[in-house]
Amino acid sequence: MNFIRFWMQNARSRSLPQSLLPAVLAVCMASQTGDFSIYLGILAVLGVITCHLAMNLFDDYFDYKVKGSEFRDTLARKGFRSRIAKCPYITSGAVSLKQLLWACLIFGFSALCFGFVISLYRGNTILWFALITAVLGISYSGAPLRLSYHGLGEIVIGIMFGPLLMTGVYYSACGQLDLPVVFVSVPVGLLVANIVYTHAIMDYEPDKEVGKMTFAVLLKKKKRMLTALLMLLITAFLSITGGVITGYLSPFYLLTLLTVPMAVALFYLMIEFVRHPEKKFSPRFWMGPMNDWQRIEAFGLDWFMIRWLLARNLLSFFCLIIVIVCFI
Repeated sequence: MNFIRFWMQNARSRSLPQSLLPAVLAVCMASQTGDFSIYLGILAVLGVITCHLAMNLFDDYFDYKVKGSEFRDTLARKGFRSRIAKCPYITSGAVSLKQLLWACLIFGFSALCFGFVISLYRGNTILWFALITAVLGISYSGAPLRLSYHGLGEIVIGIMFGPLLMTGVYYSACGQLDLPVVFVSVPVGLLVANIVYTHAIMDYEPDKEVGKMTFAVLLKKKKRMLTALLMLLITAFLSITGGVITGYLSPFYLLTLLTVPMAVALFYLMIEFVRHPEKKFSPRFWMGPMNDWQRIEAFGLDWFMIRWLLARNLLSFFCLIIVIVCFI
């Protein structure tokens, strides 16, 4: 158990809601169709979880091979305000790169096994979903493409955790593709990308220092970054509205607009981060769960976590509302 817990923690299992909620949502939407299988749906969700964990570990593996740990120490010495503690299990010597690679392969192979079992019932289409996901996941930070080092990381994340994930899980659970899940997968993907992009804006200075080309670094100007963030949030809600207007989604899907105040609050906090990065904010109950806040403040991470958790909670509440709507 300690071994499993160790690698789950290293694989940043805390980020699993970014994939788990869209996957569960896809299963719930598929449950309203004729050829629904809860068992295949569960296998697909397990495949998504193991794939996500593999991606996180591969990201650490390739990132460490490219940059090592020295640049993080340099950032700390220069006083950069960033979340520089990445893959401490490697830098501390707890595991070797070879052991990390084995963990990556085990999680990745597990995901492929789930996909293979599903393909026995749903056909080779699922294997194509798995292949595309594997290529994009490894290419996120791995050679030769290293998409996250060319300002394309947020786009890849949005595609993988939105349309690709949701349509793949939906097809696994019911054996067909329908436009409603496509309409929902787009805003979900945008809101997942929003989590990563929010992170990138806050880490703009240190990323720029070490030459990591996130989308925020690509935009260069803070006003452009904020404009892109605003457009991303607006487009997410317009996608759902468009699905309702065209008749592919029930009017009940407009209940997702209840999360607009969270999106507004996030945008405001990001504006304040750009203008007054030292200004402190306290979480409000309507922002969603932000556990261990006193501990977060004690570690000096409140400036980061209030924005990151709000972005995560926005996605979570958005998905949970649609899950409820599925059964109305």
